[in-house]
Amino acid sequence: MDSLTLLGTAIALGMDAFAVAAVVCAGLCIHTARHTFRLAWHFGLFQFLMTVIGWLGGAGVAAYTHGLNYWIAFGLLTLLGANMIRQSGHPESRTEGYDPTRGWSLVGLSVATSIDALAVGVSLSLIGMDVWSPALVIGLAALVMTFIGTRLGKHAGIYFGSWAERIGGMVLIAIGARILLQHLIRT
Repeated sequence: MDSLTLLGTAIALGMDAFAVAAVVCAGLCIHTARHTFRLAWHFGLFQFLMTVIGWLGGAGVAAYTHGLNYWIAFGLLTLLGANMIRQSGHPESRTEGYDPTRGWSLVGLSVATSIDALAVGVSLSLIGMDVWSPALVIGLAALVMTFIGTRLGKHAGIYFGSWAERIGGMVLIAIGARILLQHLIRT
């Protein structure tokens, strides 16, 4: 894989991380550097790890997750998006200190945005390519794109107020649906 192809792949994989980071940060009442760090670090790390896991598993991983990984991403993003919409309509229902950049919400978002990296890792394995350089580029691209997404989301949250969380929830659901539809169209 040449450098241009690798960079294009890394940017394409990072687009979901960018979009999710933007909508999550737009929905936060208070946005801090810790939110940005947690999202960027975890999204970048998961993109890197999923690429390596896919490569290590090769065709074996593909056999077990064939078609299922897209449903997992769709389900996670839909649940998180629906939760954001529900909580935006009823601020009193939000638990004290709710923060989607922590705990299982962060893990769910990280997995959902990095499922495609698993498939890329499997592909690298099948063509006999070394994984470490591509995985590093993919992880770093996701980290940078997530950082940029958090900055844009922070500003969107200021302008859209409580609507930012509703819109963000709808966007998460749309991203999940897009991932699933792309898979269904390809098959």
